[in-house]
Amino acid sequence: MVGRLLIKGMLAGAVAGLLIFFFLKTYGEPWIDRAIVFEEQAGAAASAAGAKEMPVEPELVSRQTQAGIGLLTGVMVYGAAVGGLFAIAFAFANGRLGPLGPRGTTILLAAIGLIAVILVPALKYPPNPPAVGSGDTIDARTQLYFTMMGISLLAGAASLITGRQLWTSIGGWAAVLLAGSAYAVTIALTFIALPSVNEVPEAFPADTLWNFRAVALAGHLLFWAMLAAAFAALNTKTQTTLADPRQSVRSSLL
Repeated sequence: MVGRLLIKGMLAGAVAGLLIFFFLKTYGEPWIDRAIVFEEQAGAAASAAGAKEMPVEPELVSRQTQAGIGLLTGVMVYGAAVGGLFAIAFAFANGRLGPLGPRGTTILLAAIGLIAVILVPALKYPPNPPAVGSGDTIDARTQLYFTMMGISLLAGAASLITGRQLWTSIGGWAAVLLAGSAYAVTIALTFIALPSVNEVPEAFPADTLWNFRAVALAGHLLFWAMLAAAFAALNTKTQTTLADPRQSVRSSLL
């Protein structure tokens, strides 16, 4: 059962990854190209001003490859991995979230994943295009981002479990509000505790930065929406069986 769900989740993730490849290729790559042009112009201006030139590293992968097969490979691997984790979460949560059926569980998990894994960490540490961020701080920035993501994900899971436990005792809406408030307070405290990072160059074009971030977040929104839709479509037979266990009995008698 779990093995089949895992395959379906990975397949759904791959489908979602293919969708966002075309989206990012069309709407995201132009802004990356603009950021690269700014970076090259800034480097040329620094050299003309007599600044010490940094050693030029050899280009291991061409820009054309990065924007083509490299991007496709990355989003497909990412999609399959996230889809597999999503299927495992579904296998754990399905039937344990009160009145929610399999489809409702799928939608809820996708919403939680989008909020906890993508949107909340992006509020603290938004995605940046090339030329934004120092190479000397990339390790520290990466650690901070994944710390924020891990806390958000754990807080989201804890809120979901808490809401489920309180559902029958204090009612559905009260449980949702209480669990959601606990998550919001945890995130607010985490925002205060973790240091902020702002390494955007003063002359960096605001429209390039804004549009890059908007496209990145829109891509994630499309990914999680497609992941939920594809997983629900692939899992229709399983959902029907789980929603009405008597159906499998009737099928076996016919």
